[in-house]
Amino acid sequence: MTRETADTLGEFLRARRGQISPQQVGLPVGERRRVPGLRREEVAQLAGISPEYYLRLEQGRNLNPSDQILTALAGALQLDEDAVAYLHRLAHPAPPTRRPRGRARTHQGDLQPLLDSWQQTPAYAQGPSGRVVAANRLAVLLCPFYAIGHDPLRAAFLEPEMRSLYPQWDDMTAKAVSGLRAMIDVDEADPELLETIGELTLASERFSTLWTRREVRRRDTGLTRLNHPLVGELDLHYEKMVRPQAHQLIVVYYADQGSTSAERLALLSSL
Repeated sequence: MTRETADTLGEFLRARRGQISPQQVGLPVGERRRVPGLRREEVAQLAGISPEYYLRLEQGRNLNPSDQILTALAGALQLDEDAVAYLHRLAHPAPPTRRPRGRARTHQGDLQPLLDSWQQTPAYAQGPSGRVVAANRLAVLLCPFYAIGHDPLRAAFLEPEMRSLYPQWDDMTAKAVSGLRAMIDVDEADPELLETIGELTLASERFSTLWTRREVRRRDTGLTRLNHPLVGELDLHYEKMVRPQAHQLIVVYYADQGSTSAERLALLSSL
C-alpha cells in the first residue's frame, strides 16, 4: 500500500465510524459525546485489536493490515459487501497498470452503431473520465446531458435542469456518489475524473457532503423516476455494463413492457 492509499484508508475508517452509533453495536451511550459515532477505542474493542494499532491505521502509519484485521474492522463498522470490497481495495490495491491512451478512442467508433441500433432504448457510454463518448438519439432526448462530450456526474450536481428532471434528486445523487466510490480505482483514477471530483467538492455542498461520508455501494441495476418536460413522468429501470478493455461504462434505460412509462418512452422516440 502506498502512503497515499494508507491516508485514504484512514479517512474511510474515520468517516465510517462516525456513522455508527454506540447503540447499533450494543455499547452503552454513557456521557455526552463531542462527536457523532464511535470512538477509536470502541472500534478497536469491537475489532479485537489494540487502540494503538487502530490509531496507526487511521493515521496512515500502518501500511500492511492483514485480511483478518480488515475482516474484523468490517464487522465492527457493520460494512456491507460493497464497502468490505472497497476496504480491502484500499488496503491492498492492485499493482498499477498502464492504460493505453488510444484504446478508448479505438473502441468508441464501433460502439456508436450498436447504440444507434437500439432505437427504442436510451443508451449511452462513458469513458474513464466520466464523459459521454457515445450515445443514441433517445438517450439525448431523455436527458441532454447524456450527449457526447457531457459529464452526467457533473451535470447532476451543477445543472439546475437535473433537479427538475429527477424529482428524487437527493436519492439519485446519493446513489451516484456511492456508486462512484464503489467503481473508482484508488490509485488509477483518470486525472480528469479526479479534477471533476475536486471541482464538485468545491462547487456543490451536496456532493461534498456525500463524498465525505464515504458510503460505497455498486449501482449496476435499479429503478429511477424522471419528470420529462415533453412526455411527463417516467419510471425506468437502468442497467450498467462495464467494457473492461475499453475502460467504458454503458448505461441503458428501459420501461416495463406495456406500462404507461413504456408508452411515453415510445412517444419520446417518435418526436
